[in-house]
Parts: sequence; structure tokens; C-alpha cells
Amino acid sequence: MLDISALTWAVTIGLILALLTVDLVLAAARPHRVGFAEATAWSVFYILVAVAFGIWFAARYGGEAGTEYFAGYIVEKSLSVDNLFVFVIIMTTFAVPAEHQHKVLTFGIVLALVMRAIFIALGAALLALFSFMFLLFGLLLIYTAVQLFRHRDEDPDIEDNVLVKAARRFLPVTDDYVGGKLSVREDGRRMVTPLFIVLLAIGSIDLLFALDSIPAVFGVTREPYIVFTANAFALLGLRALFFLVKGMLDRLVYLSAGLALILAFIGVKLILHWAHVDVHEAVPEIPTPLSLGVIGAVLAVVTVASLLKTRRDPTAKAHPGSLRSHTPRSAESDRQTGSH
Repeated sequence: MLDISALTWAVTIGLILALLTVDLVLAAARPHRVGFAEATAWSVFYILVAVAFGIWFAARYGGEAGTEYFAGYIVEKSLSVDNLFVFVIIMTTFAVPAEHQHKVLTFGIVLALVMRAIFIALGAALLALFSFMFLLFGLLLIYTAVQLFRHRDEDPDIEDNVLVKAARRFLPVTDDYVGGKLSVREDGRRMVTPLFIVLLAIGSIDLLFALDSIPAVFGVTREPYIVFTANAFALLGLRALFFLVKGMLDRLVYLSAGLALILAFIGVKLILHWAHVDVHEAVPEIPTPLSLGVIGAVLAVVTVASLLKTRRDPTAKAHPGSLRSHTPRSAESDRQTGSH
């Protein structure tokens, strides 16, 4: 394990909080439609920050640690693109005005960071105490990969979200966004706005993604500091990336299949590590440089194949994939209509 001092942890967390604060201040103080040039500038900035951190980290703690960081960052960045698909669906489903999307994304990222920090601490503790957790994490990732591949051409049903359904049932909700407020007082009673429901939807989706992404990055490295920083820097650029690529997401038709392959590969890597430690040391392990190469190759092939597919067939449309099958709302409505 790396010897990461308390000062290094404090400075790193301080840097991440400072970057988040800038996002929050911009979102709250100047709601506006984020243009392509602004989104590009912020995306490049966050990528450069992540790369600069990786270079410093490799110089300070060695090439192997640096490789693990960059592998973890690429894994989390690729998973965050799938996260963007779901954000787009949420924004569309709830008709979030363009000037409030910046704020929604920033709060969503804060929620994701908090939840992932909790899962990282819990995951690190479990892996330190019980080596068989590598087996459980590996099986979880393989199961997720199989489900994602099976339902790769589906979209998650946001309206069927438990928290969203409960909020709509038990809380009074206004008809419009009321200037981007979370709650207002109308006719003498406190009411939440649709923005509150949107944040609930994004928070619950972030929780589901954390359940997959944390075991995935622990498959690349077992250093909690690397897991945290890889997640944090990947998520920090998510807001800008959303506005930069939301018009291109529909073209990544094979992304879900590629992510399923990556999750399955990392799942196998975790199981081999468990077998090497608990079964017999002769069981081979997959080295981190090989993992980085496989992940990069899969993402490159998926991207090129997707662009070629949509160029030949402009009607082809990408989907984020779903972990369970669900009946499309229109078909369900038709059945209910026919039954009466």
C-alpha cells in the first residue's frame, strides 16, 4: 500500500472541493445556456487537470502507481459517458430548461462524489478485512456486464424510479420550475418544484452507477487514494462533457456493449486475483499495463465502429443500456387500454 500522508489527502480533497465550488458558484450565480465553445474550454481544462495530477502522482509515487491511476481514470471516464446518456434521458423526461441544466448537473456530481467517497471507504475496508470480497466484486461486475449486454439497446425507465414515484405521490409539486428553485410557498403551503424531483432521479441513478464503478476501479487498483482521485477527476469533468457531447451521444451505438466487455474483463481480473491469493499462487494475474491496453483498445474499437455504423445507417441510435428489462411505456399503455 502507498504511504499517502494526511497532508496529501487534505490538499487533494481541498483541490477537488475548490473546483466543485467554482462549478457551484457559476451554476447558482449565472444560470445560462452553455455553448459549445464554453463546454470545450471546460472539458479541456478538466482533462488537463486530471493529466497533470497523474504526471505528478507518477513522479511522486512511481510509474506503477501512475499507470494504475490513469487506468482507473479511463475506466471511470468511460463509465461516466454512459452516465451522461441517463442524464440526457432525465433532462428530456422532465423537460429541464437549458438555463437550469448546468445547476442540475453540478448538484448531481456533488451527490455522486459524496456517495462514491462512502463506497470507496466501505470497499477498501471490506477488501482489507476479507480477501473473498475480490471474488464477490468480480462476480458482481460479470453479472452487471451480462445484464448490460442483454439490455444494451434499452433505456432505463426513469418514471419507474422508486424515489421519483414516492416523491410525486407524497409531495406537492409545482407545474413549472419557478426560476430554478427547489421549493416555493404557494397558497400558504410549501411545495417542491420539478427541479427537486430531477435531483432525486439523478441522485438515485448516481447511486446505481457507484455500485458498479467502485468495484470496477478496485479491479484496476486496490489503493483507496487512487480509487478516490480517479473517480473525482472523472466526475469533475462530467458537467462540461455533458454539454460538449450530448449531441453526439446518439452516435455511440456500441458503447453499452463495449462497457459490458470492460466490466466483464475487470470482473475476471478480480476473480483471478482472489484465486491467486486464496487458492494458489500459480494462478496468473492480469497486470495493470495489460488492463490499460485492453480498456483503451475496447474503447477505441467501440468508438470507431459506432461512428462507421451511424455513417452507414443514420437512423441508428445509441442507448445507455439497462440492467433489467422493462416494458416500454407506450406498449404498457396499449395493453391497459385493450384490457378495459
